[in-house]
Amino acid sequence: MTVGTASSCDVIPDRSPAWGAVRAMSLCCMVLVASEFMPVSLLTPIAADLHMTEGQAGQAISVSGIFAVLTSLSISGLTSRWDRRTVLLVLALSLIVSGTVVALAPNYSVLMLGRAVLGIAIGGFWSMSAAAVMRLVPADSVPRALAILQGGTALSSIIAAPLGSFLGGYIGWRGAFFCVVPLAAIALVWLLAKLPSMHAGRPTGSGDVFKLLRRPVVASGMVAITLFFMGQFALFTYLRPFLEMVTHVDVPTLSLILLLLGITGLAGTTLIGTFLKNGMYGVMIAIPLAMAGIAIALVAFGNWLAGTAILLGAWGLLGTPAPVAWNTWLTRTLPEDAEAGGGLMVAAIQLAITLGATIGGLLFDMSGYQSTFSASAAILVAAGLMAFVTKRTGSSVRT
Repeated sequence: MTVGTASSCDVIPDRSPAWGAVRAMSLCCMVLVASEFMPVSLLTPIAADLHMTEGQAGQAISVSGIFAVLTSLSISGLTSRWDRRTVLLVLALSLIVSGTVVALAPNYSVLMLGRAVLGIAIGGFWSMSAAAVMRLVPADSVPRALAILQGGTALSSIIAAPLGSFLGGYIGWRGAFFCVVPLAAIALVWLLAKLPSMHAGRPTGSGDVFKLLRRPVVASGMVAITLFFMGQFALFTYLRPFLEMVTHVDVPTLSLILLLLGITGLAGTTLIGTFLKNGMYGVMIAIPLAMAGIAIALVAFGNWLAGTAILLGAWGLLGTPAPVAWNTWLTRTLPEDAEAGGGLMVAAIQLAITLGATIGGLLFDMSGYQSTFSASAAILVAAGLMAFVTKRTGSSVRT
């Protein structure tokens, strides 16, 4: 029996579907995404209050990514004997701890500590969420349950950045961060009430995850995924200082632009299924190449408000649904190892977010937004090329 298949997390036949637990997990997803990317809309006030540069403040995303990578690769082995209910409850509790520590952080070090705790929650929760859902509902209801989880993510991607910017303007960045704490507390209580006991199955080690990289199509695909998210977040992390310094927007306008980006992202997520039916690899190649063009256009037209808003709307339309394409690729490429491949993908994405935010911040501080956005474009072009390599490699395997 292959490690990482659905058999390692079988649904208990005499248990009723735990839809309340699925919805509680969806709320956790919303809080996770909101917490992870809240700094994007609050970089400027964080940097000013803690006496650091915007690039240094951007490392708040990097540090959560580092700990998410480490956690996603190790949590299965470290908690192999734990009831999965206990693990998920501890991860939900860590969201409360992280939000509180960040909101009260007196200095840079404490801020990074709070973000590190968040990274543990991110890596652990995303690595276990799909397997947990498979044990909460019958097999024929798993797609619906996963859609509910993604609904929390999609909602957060729309409202988190603009709401963070809006709240930051009225109650400060600390108040904006603290707003996630009561939501995390509700999610914890909801999980405590609805999540049934899920005793650990046969443990799966990180070594099995890394064995997947011996397959050329998997290795090239993971490189393409890493490059895509690295290029995306090298630019996305520093949107607020770019919009304030180059486009000269005020806080209400900034919030509206970020809201537009979220709305177009939701629209893209709704539409991408049709395009994937007509050519999965074509979508995986075209998205990063188009986003590279947008990055260059932002450098050229960044001082034009209407043009910048249109470009960022297109960025959301393309960038937000991209993970759907890669998850589709994963299920078709690794139908018997989707769970192990999912853990590997979580690590790749979080590593990419970390590297992208770090590289973008260093370039932003050294030579301004032009170098950051140009580097983003170059990395996205490389992602498109690696997606093409993955297509060729996958075709040769099938033939």
